[in-house]
Amino acid sequence: MTLLIRRSLLGLLAFAPVAAAMAHDGQAGDIAVTQPWSRAAGANGTGAGFLTIHNAGGEPDRLVSAASPAARKVELHAHVRDGEVMRMRPVDGIPLPPGQTVTLQPGGLHVMLIGLTEALRQGGEVPLTLRFERAGEVQVMLHVMGAGARGPAVAH
Repeated sequence: MTLLIRRSLLGLLAFAPVAAAMAHDGQAGDIAVTQPWSRAAGANGTGAGFLTIHNAGGEPDRLVSAASPAARKVELHAHVRDGEVMRMRPVDGIPLPPGQTVTLQPGGLHVMLIGLTEALRQGGEVPLTLRFERAGEVQVMLHVMGAGARGPAVAH
């Protein structure tokens, strides 16, 4: 193999993780969803979905629900302080102000996957459909990271 071909192949391989991560994103209208990910979790247990949502439009929108074939039930959740204890509680929607970005992350807003139909294995993917009040549906793939992961390693 010539040196030029080898360098070209190495360049393509270096770009592959970024391209793969970008393929998991979704968009509908003015709503862009980026960096969707989850943590490894056991079958019949619970998992969580994390992602970033940007509303590029001039009108407010709202994430109203989510669904996934990987779980029997999917809820939007927030962490709230209950006395001295932080607890997860369902919320009926997540506001998306115009021109703003909202991040669903560990310890904050997130998508709860309840009653996993199979284990979420590191390196795998989980389909997730997000429903917005104005923008409609956006389908993304959650990239499954290790059980203790704090977020995606590739920023895009």
